[in-house]
Amino acid sequence: MNNFIEMSPEKFNESPFKIIGQDWMLVTAAKAGAVNTMTAAWGGLGVMWTKNVSFVVIRPQRYTKEFVDGSDCFSLSFLDSSYRKQLGYLGTASGRDEDKIAKAELTVAYDDGVPYFIEAGKVMICKKLYAQPYKPEFFIDTALDSRFYPDSDHHTLYISEIIKLMVKE
Repeated sequence: MNNFIEMSPEKFNESPFKIIGQDWMLVTAAKAGAVNTMTAAWGGLGVMWTKNVSFVVIRPQRYTKEFVDGSDCFSLSFLDSSYRKQLGYLGTASGRDEDKIAKAELTVAYDDGVPYFIEAGKVMICKKLYAQPYKPEFFIDTALDSRFYPDSDHHTLYISEIIKLMVKE
């Protein structure tokens, strides 16, 4: 497993506010033999339906959404700050236009067919449980809708079971 060891999610002691909101993560999935990834800074970790889960949101225009929608599982890869430039690039470039993973010089590995990056310090393999698009009529704080969705490109929320957590040795 490329120097990774499996860890129980209950023993994971990292702040989701830091590793997602400040450090960012890569959401990665495979479809028809191809892999795509995107940087995300919005999401969460928690417990739902008695399962350890991740909460990930993806806008409809993101190419990675096609890959997440086309597979049962995806990964969340957490890289250290030395990869900040690559994370920034992967969050703005589209895999529709170029091989952005190769351009970022990252290495794809697989766990039971689910792609992730060996450069990551932490990886979560996630199985989709639920997906639903955000809708304007459900915003209680309507200022959020007008501020973050002026083009009506509302995210889809994915709630996914963390079926494996791997950390670098």
